[in-house]
Amino acid sequence: VQLQASGGGLVQAGGSLRLSCAASGRTFSSYGMAWFRQVPGKEREFAAAIRWSGTTYYTDSVKGRFTISRDNAKNTAYLQMDSLKPEDTAVYYCAASSMALRTITSAQAVGSYEYWGQGTLVTVSS
Repeated sequence: VQLQASGGGLVQAGGSLRLSCAASGRTFSSYGMAWFRQVPGKEREFAAAIRWSGTTYYTDSVKGRFTISRDNAKNTAYLQMDSLKPEDTAVYYCAASSMALRTITSAQAVGSYEYWGQGTLVTVSS
């Protein structure tokens, strides 16, 4: 599976962005998808995930502001980000997992994902 993330950019605090993650391969619908983010000098941090079934998970800091979704017909996962804050500034990575991701513990672990996109930079100005 190859992943291509896009949609990052510069936005003012309170604004919105939608990230896209286009996947190759015919088995996209069976993969769990996730978005992680990373700032320089810090570890990659879980943001949101969606199971093959549509079940979603979010880290507390983005709940109510971010929405993860998927369109299996288009082999694409999305992250709609609203009410953005300066602390959301990071490189955002999409990831794919063949694991079941039945718990948030498994969904938020970097090691649960075999495939990673190249990252897209989101900058939120104050």
